[in-house]
Amino acid sequence: MTTRVQDFTPVVDLTREKGTGPARLERPVYVDLMPPCNHACPAGENIQAWLDLAQAGNYRKAWETILADNPFPAVHGRVCYHPCETSCNRTEVDSAVSIHAVERFLGDLATTNGWTLPPPLMGTGKRVLIVGGGPSGLSAAYHLARLGHAVEIREAGPLPGGMLHFGIPAYRLPRADLMAEIARIEAMGVTITLNHRTTDVLAEQAEGRFDAVFIAIGTQIGKRIDIPARDAARVYTAINLLHDVESGHAPKLGRRVVVYGAGNTAMDAARTAKRLGAEEALIVFFMDRAHMQAQAFEADEALSEGIKIRWLSSIHEIDASQITVERMTMDADGTPQPTGEFETLNADSVVLALGQQADIGFLRGISGITFKPDDTVIVDAGMMTGRKGIFAGGDMVPGNRTVTTAVGHGKLAARHIDAFLMGSPTIVAAAKHKLASFDLLHLPIYTDAPAGVQHELALSERLGHGFVETTQGLSVAEALFEAKRCLSCGNCFECDQCYAACPEQAIDKLGPGKRYAYNFALCTGCAVCFEQCPCHAIDMIPEPITTRVERRA
Repeated sequence: MTTRVQDFTPVVDLTREKGTGPARLERPVYVDLMPPCNHACPAGENIQAWLDLAQAGNYRKAWETILADNPFPAVHGRVCYHPCETSCNRTEVDSAVSIHAVERFLGDLATTNGWTLPPPLMGTGKRVLIVGGGPSGLSAAYHLARLGHAVEIREAGPLPGGMLHFGIPAYRLPRADLMAEIARIEAMGVTITLNHRTTDVLAEQAEGRFDAVFIAIGTQIGKRIDIPARDAARVYTAINLLHDVESGHAPKLGRRVVVYGAGNTAMDAARTAKRLGAEEALIVFFMDRAHMQAQAFEADEALSEGIKIRWLSSIHEIDASQITVERMTMDADGTPQPTGEFETLNADSVVLALGQQADIGFLRGISGITFKPDDTVIVDAGMMTGRKGIFAGGDMVPGNRTVTTAVGHGKLAARHIDAFLMGSPTIVAAAKHKLASFDLLHLPIYTDAPAGVQHELALSERLGHGFVETTQGLSVAEALFEAKRCLSCGNCFECDQCYAACPEQAIDKLGPGKRYAYNFALCTGCAVCFEQCPCHAIDMIPEPITTRVERRA
């Protein structure tokens, strides 16, 4: 969040004329509250701060502000599910600020202009091994390198990026944009060793003389379920399908493809099948739409491309050319129940999109590392496992499985690894400021300024054209307009409303970027400034008894 806090200890200037009015029982103070967008961001971005810089046209500084928390603005501007926008107070006025679109604009602008990352701190002499080159591992490497530590990533795959590269189709995340942001991390001195599968963490740590280890291998194994299937049936997992397509080994799925599941990966698998030539792609899910795991916009995009979704249907059996599904019904508790009603559907292949799990077998023998029943690794508040000096994060630990959460884990782990390496006290999270909810704002009458719309390629330009990106970015004018829609909830943006409204001229302007200060020898506590502040950057607090002054006309 924005951290422009002033010391507002009152200094009474007795040489100035005192204000008029009754005894002051309350006094105004400038405050910084927590913007809801910042509060909702799993990567901990200071969203309001970089939007403020963007609306001033200071795009490079805005980009650098994002990079303080997240090295992947171009990536996140495309693939993050932007909970910041769901929380945005502007939804109560017209529509949320399109934060992800401005973030993508800044990330793409950095690539176009060849902007480089700030130089890291002087080397500490400490070495960190990172197992896994996905979003969490790359994020940890980036933040550790900025702190001056030597970092090596060891990645089992042929390319860095993990699920960014092999789990998200190129029509959502073009590979050139991904690799450009990874290249910046390498340019900081981070070593990325590819095609290296770690099987003995402790041996590699000792051999490489690493002072700490961060494990972030993601969830690369697709879950299967016990469905009777004949030998000739073509059954794939969604994660393997997406990986094979990216590796250039796309399977022949046939004309009719059924995808079982209704998460975001299921939507990607069905849309990928269409791009591989399937005439019909059908998603089958045993619950209703209200219970699907996919984001609503993901399902809408799939439907717009001709994907069909069959709700409340469970696959009972699979053979070479068809599947048998059983109709389900939802009971009073919202649990799907079988009906005994079956139907046969044609299918040349079936893709199981029922979730993924981590391949954690190589960690089983390490004393201190413990696991939950779902095979996720248990870590403490600082992302450290039960084994001293070994940390873990990303999809392989309990929590939301999103790119942004994984990147946030990498940043958090890096800060705690740094404290561990440098012998610093345990990091204690600072108390968060009060949330600037919509009801606290004192907005003037706004003319609606709905969010700009990112243009989508026409259906005819998507299908039959490979994996071309489907969503276009914002122009400079559109990005500037969008940034200016931010209400600056809870933080002063120097609009001069308080300064102009004060009837006693008790507010002093301190200069650009320095905000204002109160002269309490003049202030009567009338609260006009509080009522006129649109973003609630002013609170009224009880007047300390020792400083109460009788005001006389």
